[in-house]
Amino acid sequence: EPGARPRGRLLGGRGVMAYPLEARLRPAHELGAASVSALGAAMVLSSPGLFLLTPPWHLALAAALLGHALWRGAAGLRTLRYRANLQRRRRYELSSAEIPWSSERLFLGRGFRWDQRHTQRLYEARLPANRPLLRGGPLAGALTGFVPAADSSSVGGDPAIHGVEPDESEIWMDLEDRVGHTLVLGTTRVGKTRLAELLIAQDIRRGEVVVVFDPKGDVDLLRRVFAEAERAGRAGEFFMFHLGHPEISARYNPVGSFSRITEVATRIAGQLPSEGQSAAFKEFVWRFVNVMARALVALGRKPDYQEINRYASDVEPLLIDYFEYWLDREPAASGWRDELRSLAIDKKNLDKGLQSRGARAVSLVEYARRKKLYDPIAHALASTLNYEKSHFDKLVASLLPLMEKLTTGRTASLLSPELDDPADWRPVFDWTSVIHLGGIVYVGLDALSDYEVAAAVGNSMFADLTSVAGSLYKFGTGRGLPGEVKPRRIAIHADEFNELIGDEFIPLLNKAGGAGFQVTAYTQTWSDVEARIGSPAKAGQIADNFNTPIMLRVKEVATAELLTSQLPEVHVVSTVVSSPVSDTNDPVDFADFASRNEDRIAPETVRMLEPTDLVQLPKGEAFALIHGGQLHKIRMPLPSAASDPLMPASLAAIGTTLRARLDGPWNRLEEGGEAKEQRVV
Repeated sequence: EPGARPRGRLLGGRGVMAYPLEARLRPAHELGAASVSALGAAMVLSSPGLFLLTPPWHLALAAALLGHALWRGAAGLRTLRYRANLQRRRRYELSSAEIPWSSERLFLGRGFRWDQRHTQRLYEARLPANRPLLRGGPLAGALTGFVPAADSSSVGGDPAIHGVEPDESEIWMDLEDRVGHTLVLGTTRVGKTRLAELLIAQDIRRGEVVVVFDPKGDVDLLRRVFAEAERAGRAGEFFMFHLGHPEISARYNPVGSFSRITEVATRIAGQLPSEGQSAAFKEFVWRFVNVMARALVALGRKPDYQEINRYASDVEPLLIDYFEYWLDREPAASGWRDELRSLAIDKKNLDKGLQSRGARAVSLVEYARRKKLYDPIAHALASTLNYEKSHFDKLVASLLPLMEKLTTGRTASLLSPELDDPADWRPVFDWTSVIHLGGIVYVGLDALSDYEVAAAVGNSMFADLTSVAGSLYKFGTGRGLPGEVKPRRIAIHADEFNELIGDEFIPLLNKAGGAGFQVTAYTQTWSDVEARIGSPAKAGQIADNFNTPIMLRVKEVATAELLTSQLPEVHVVSTVVSSPVSDTNDPVDFADFASRNEDRIAPETVRMLEPTDLVQLPKGEAFALIHGGQLHKIRMPLPSAASDPLMPASLAAIGTTLRARLDGPWNRLEEGGEAKEQRVV
C-alpha cells in the first residue's frame, strides 16, 4: 500500500514480526528519554569540563545526545499524534475547482486500505483501560490539521474509526469497475449528496453522458450540476427536466421513443398493480394500450400520455380514424364510402357490445366483416367494441386514474409535448439524442409534492433507458448517423434510489453494462428497496448487480451487514495479566511458596468490521469495497467556505440562462434567400 510503513522489526528477513503487539496507544515514554538527552546535550555544551571532555569531543558527544533526543522526540510526537488522531477528525476541504479527476480513474477521497492491523487498533482504542489516553493532553490540541472540537461534535460518530491510520493517501477507483454499478448507502444528512456531487463533477469533466435522477428535486444539487457543466465548457449540452417547475423545464415524452411498438404498452401497464386478481386486469390493459399504440403509429401520430388518455376513455374516434385510413388504402374496399351509406344494419342482430356503440363505428366494423376484409390492427380495435361499454370501462378502470395523474395540470405539457406550438420555447429531448450528442440531463421528479406521478415518470424513463441500452448493445452508438461514432459511457446517478426502483430497473442493472451504462444508486437503507419491490428475492437480485458498495453511516444493522457479511474474519490479540501462586507442603524444601508474574497474549477471531462500526461513522466518511473486493476507508472532502463563482444564485437564474441560450423560441436559418424557422428539439 502506498505510504504504508513496516510495523515492528523483521527477523531474519522472513517477514516475521518481532513484536506481536504494536502498542501504539500508550503514553509517550519517548519524550522522557528525549528530554533527558536534550538536557545532557545542553550540560555538555555548557560545562564540558564537568564530564572531563576536551574540545572537540564535547561537541561530538553533544551532537550524539541531540541526535538521540530528536530521534526519540519524533517517536514520542508520533505517539501523541496517533492518540490525537483517534479523538479528533482531520480537516479536509476542497473547492469544486480543486476536485481532482482522471480519464482512467475515479477519485473517491482520502483514506487507506483497511486490514487486520486497523481492526486490532480499533479494538485497542475501545478498551476501557485505554480511555484515559484518549482524553487529550496539553500537546494534543497544539497538533495542526484537525477539526476543532466544536466541529468534531457536529460531524458526530467515532473519529477513531478513521484515526487508526495516520498515513492516508488519495483513493482512486478504476473506471472499468464502474460498469459493474455502484451502490451508496447512508442515512440522512451524512454526506450522500456531497459524494454524488463529487462523482458527478468528475463524470462531467470526463465528457461522459451524465443523467442525474433526483426524486426530491433538490435545488442545491441542480445548481451544482449546472455549475459543473459550465466549468467543463458543456453548458450547451445541459437539459433540465423538473416536474416541480414546468415553466422552465425541458419536455420529454416517456412513451414517444421506442425500438419496438410493444414497449409503449409495457411502460404504461408496468405502473399498474399486478398482485392477485389485478394481474388479469393488467394484462387486458397491456393489450388495449398496445392496440392503441399500433393504431397511432400506423396513422403517423406519435403516442403520448394525452393520446392514450383520450382514447382510453373513448376508443371509437381512434377506431374510426384508423378504419378510414385502412379502407382508403385497401384495394378490395374501393368505393367503400358509397357502400357504407347504403349499408343496412339492424342493431337487434348485433352483439350486445356493439348495440351500445356509435353508429359510425358500428357501420365501419360491420362493413369490414361483411366484405371479409382483414387487417390485424383493425381487427384488434374492432374486438374492443365487442365488450359492453360499462363492462369495458371496468376492465380499464385501473388505467384511467394513472392517465389522469400524468395528464393533469402543467405536467401534461411536459410529458405530452406539442412540437408545433410556436409559443412554447422549452426544448424537447429523448435519450437517444442525448447519448448521441453527449448531453447532461438533470431529472427532478418533485416526489415530495406528488409521489405517484414521480414514480410513474421515473419508471417510464428507466424503461426508456433500458430500451435505448438494448439498441446500443445491438447496433452501437452511431446507428443512423454518418461516419463512425465513438462509444460513450453513460453515467446514471439515481438519488433516493428506493423511490425509483421497479421491475423496469432490473434489466438496466444486469444487462446494460455492455452498452456502456454505469449506474450509481443512492439510498438510505436496503429495507426501503425491499419494501418498494415487495419481494426479498428480487431485492437480493438487485443487490447482486451492484459490484461496488460504498457505505456511509447507516442506522439499520441489516443494511450494514450488506457490507460486513462480505468481509473475512481476522485475529485480534489482547494481553492477559497472570500472577499465579502455589505453596509447598514438602517440609524438606526451604521455600514455602512459589509465585510467577506473566503477560499472556490471547488471540480471538472477529469480523474485520462489525455492523456497529458502520453505525458510528462520522459524517462524510465511508467504507468501500473496490479493486476486487478490497476494503478501503475513505473520507470525502468537505465543501470549501470559498464561494463558487459559477454557481447560479437560484433556480430562476438557471431558467433565465437556459432560455437566453436558446436565443428565444426559434433559431433562424437562411435557406434560398428566405428566413426559415426551425424548432429547437
